[in-house]
Amino acid sequence: MRAVRLRTLIIDNHDSFTFNLFQLLAEVGGTEPLVVRNDERSWRELRGLAFDNIVISPGPGRPDHPADFGVCRDALIEADVPILGVCLGHQGLGHVHGARIQHAPEVMHGRLSPVRHTGTDLFQGLPQDFQVVRYHSLCLARPLPEDLVETAWAPDGVLMALRHASLPRWGVQFHPESIATTHGRQLLANFIRLSREHQAPRPSRRPETTQERTPLPPPGTFQVHHRKLHLEADPEQAFVALLGGRDYAFWLDSSRVEAGLSRFSFMGDATGPHSAVIHYQVNPRRLTVRRSQGAEEHSTELFEFLQQELTRLRVAPSGLPFDFQGGYVGHLGYELKHDCGATTSHASPDPDASLILADRLLAWDHIEDTVYLVALAPEHEAAEVQAWFDATESSLRALPPLPPLEPRSGAPFPVRLARDRETYLADIQRCLEQLHEGETYEVCLTNKLLARTHVEPLDLYRNLRRLNPAPYAAYLRMGPLGIACSSPERFLRVDAERWVESKPIKGTLRRGSTPAEDERLRQQLGSQEKDRAENLMIVDLVRNDLGRVCEVGSVHVPRLMHVESYATVHQLVSTIRGHLRQGLTAVDAVRAAFPGGSMTGAPKERTLELIDRLEGEARGVYSGTIGYFSATGAADLNIVIRTAVVRPGEVSIGAGGAIVALSDPAAELEEMLLKSRVVLKALCTALGSPDGLPEPGADSRAWTAPD
Repeated sequence: MRAVRLRTLIIDNHDSFTFNLFQLLAEVGGTEPLVVRNDERSWRELRGLAFDNIVISPGPGRPDHPADFGVCRDALIEADVPILGVCLGHQGLGHVHGARIQHAPEVMHGRLSPVRHTGTDLFQGLPQDFQVVRYHSLCLARPLPEDLVETAWAPDGVLMALRHASLPRWGVQFHPESIATTHGRQLLANFIRLSREHQAPRPSRRPETTQERTPLPPPGTFQVHHRKLHLEADPEQAFVALLGGRDYAFWLDSSRVEAGLSRFSFMGDATGPHSAVIHYQVNPRRLTVRRSQGAEEHSTELFEFLQQELTRLRVAPSGLPFDFQGGYVGHLGYELKHDCGATTSHASPDPDASLILADRLLAWDHIEDTVYLVALAPEHEAAEVQAWFDATESSLRALPPLPPLEPRSGAPFPVRLARDRETYLADIQRCLEQLHEGETYEVCLTNKLLARTHVEPLDLYRNLRRLNPAPYAAYLRMGPLGIACSSPERFLRVDAERWVESKPIKGTLRRGSTPAEDERLRQQLGSQEKDRAENLMIVDLVRNDLGRVCEVGSVHVPRLMHVESYATVHQLVSTIRGHLRQGLTAVDAVRAAFPGGSMTGAPKERTLELIDRLEGEARGVYSGTIGYFSATGAADLNIVIRTAVVRPGEVSIGAGGAIVALSDPAAELEEMLLKSRVVLKALCTALGSPDGLPEPGADSRAWTAPD
């Protein structure tokens, strides 16, 4: 007789790993769990739901703080079904039955340990000394009260698991759902088995069904028109000649070309017959749409607007070798987190999002040395499209020589840190205190270099792409705002087959001055525990974010902690992929994962609040994303790092790093400055000095470029 599938209730303690548990439990249990946040419903309300066991998730804080543990305490006291507590849930199980919470001997965020265990219950069939990932600075004091039984231990003597002596209650201090925990799947399968053994007789029920969104509608009236050109034309030359003078223009620039990574570049403006410019502000919410006929304002959330617009524009696949075939392109600022479930304490001086509806664009294939002219238009506009193709082809075949970059020589400009060195070091110390108290596992702390100067944004970008070519580089001109970005990091891609991919970067070291030193530093980056812990935590966070919107069993990590080398730094990169659920869109995927975990830390929700308190101002464009949402349903967006944001009279360069328990404050300060250096050098070159850099200090300092 086939076993009845069990339905698990996951109580989410506002954590960033809950949907990793969701995915694993759905796989081993055969039914998708029900996820409820710890402050979403009372225990009386939860009791009326249909579930057979409970998993209490990890989370920030302490189980003896009601605001951190919520309804979990009531569940542990009153539930008549089996319960598994993970990390915070494990500590809560102990606390409810009289155990004391204490600080662990060492903070263990994103760090691995072997585990010894009894071989029973959760650990039946698991080998001794299997590797587990730990995310905790607190633990249960030993010995335990007599109602609780120890079942697993780490080499440092910290209790790793327990069970109740008579009730179906188990807890594990480590994270079975982490990508680096071995045998986590089997441990959760053992919990399902134990739940069946303790299951009270219940009426049989029909299998649960997953509720999906309404299937996407068929393509509408728009079609993709294209012309392929074989000609020798330089993308920079074309952009400067055709688009460099536009008030609104974009250049998604694969300035570092690698097969399978960055093959295509895209450029265009807002002059097409169906084009529009979108500016969005989150608080108060205001969405402005500017078309040739005039401007209109809406109170719609940006993501809802994009869903509606991309449905209206939706086209069938055209057979082109690239995914961006017209649609929305631009930037989403960091404060857009307000619309993704987070709070926002600060207002950016720039729009929280600026997008161009690009109905006409140029696509450059850097592998085949071809150019595609692409237009998004109804079939009845085919003649107008062909006329645009003819005119654009003629312009491309007669491009004027690329004008040389002529720096403005000798102009003094002050450079300062938004938060001076002493303040930044104090902020790092505050992060370390919060890590010690279990309020966060990792904090991506940032700062800004501010230069009071006038520079042409395109000149700055042209210098930047020479100094630091990158696969996800971009130049945006959005009216008075210019953005020069040389990002090496992909935030999120959704391809034509609905595969979602993210490539977070965590871990950075400078390049060496000799080949031998360079290789030594490269090897060092891949082996340092601190850098691996940083990267692992973000990999688990991104797996969680993709797990919200991807099919059960599809989220995987094809590359874990691979070192990539760029002009000035080595970086530790991982790749996470999953297949988008039926009925969901690229907009849903972006909303579930924004802001990118590599710019926040974990757990995301609590850490975002801490970042707002420490940084004291909006990040704006920096830490957000630049890229496109295609009318085909695809999307590709970067993480905005290695970027200058240019406003009249001022240039802002954001930089930062991940603060973990193993961080050294002085080294973190230097890493922040290292990451800003190449962008500052591009600014100096644009203003007349390739030979020297101003040193940002506590106060504004005037610096004059040498002749």
